[in-house]
Amino acid sequence: MAHEVREQRGSVDGLATRWFEAGGGAPVLYVHGAPNTGALWRPFLELTGGFAPDLPGFGASAKPSTFDYSIPGYETWLRTFAGQRGLARFSLVVHDWGAAALALAQSEPQRIERLVVIDAVPLLPGYEWHVLARQWRRPVLGELAMGFTTKLVARRLLRRGGQAFPAPDLEELWAHFDHGTQRAILKLYRSAPPVVLARAGEGLDRIMCPALVLWGAEDPYIPSDFAQRYAEAVGGETEVRTVPGAGHWPWFDEPSLVDEVAAFLTP
Repeated sequence: MAHEVREQRGSVDGLATRWFEAGGGAPVLYVHGAPNTGALWRPFLELTGGFAPDLPGFGASAKPSTFDYSIPGYETWLRTFAGQRGLARFSLVVHDWGAAALALAQSEPQRIERLVVIDAVPLLPGYEWHVLARQWRRPVLGELAMGFTTKLVARRLLRRGGQAFPAPDLEELWAHFDHGTQRAILKLYRSAPPVVLARAGEGLDRIMCPALVLWGAEDPYIPSDFAQRYAEAVGGETEVRTVPGAGHWPWFDEPSLVDEVAAFLTP
């Protein structure tokens, strides 16, 4: 039976926040990446229940210039969000820059019941940013690249990451792709040279819960060999699944992955 997904609003660490919530299921925290919003997780929430916030700087949440758009900044904010939702223990699902939530999992591993990592920014040694990210990391060039991003350009970039990127998800993303989100993305990428990413994952072996790592074999942004490297880095028993023909959002290309994740989270 599907859980009803409700859109909620409130304040988290003094920031206006939107999140999506489905009651009656398992306590699961879903964390999106850039440039998505919490709405990305609706199909998962319908099956498992849980919570999916718009991170600060994204979606309908506040986008102040003063927020710390970095892994530590999001770790602090997510800790408050989880506390306000009463999540003493919970499963964690991360995609792309949702990997920032792995900082919370490393600092408080006893709270994490199950972990799902999907095409996530590697908090591991040896990752070099993709071409577009390298543009964003450069002052002036990054601002120009953002300024010239039209809806058509955004569609092309998203479909590079998966030919099946759905129109409703594009509309949701584009509706919130304003100056605040563009600024958040630039600050986030500029906060994380490869050495910072590697340092941020030094405690992954503290995460001892069962884990599932899913990766699109054709992800053009993060090579699929990082799936196995994540599996080797975390401390608990981990299953790895590389999905042939799938891109950066593998469940768009292979919809059955939504059921697979739900089955893993609700054994």
